[in-house]
Amino acid sequence: METEYIKIYTGDFLTSQRIQQRLEDIGINAVVKNEDESARLAGFANPVPSLQDIYVHETELEKAKTVVDAIKNEI
Repeated sequence: METEYIKIYTGDFLTSQRIQQRLEDIGINAVVKNEDESARLAGFANPVPSLQDIYVHETELEKAKTVVDAIKNEI
């Protein structure tokens, strides 16, 4: 299955939220994949928090990478 969305980050919830907010601030709507939330909604519990994946449309990849790199440098 081909997609036009590319994963730009995998990491903890707090950093993912910072990246997502910063992307929204510059007009990029990211897609966040959270396995914990999906499992919870399906009635399963995951005792160990998993990582979140952030995806952006391929046309916004370069701008999004700049945001991710800036946040990684802040940490």
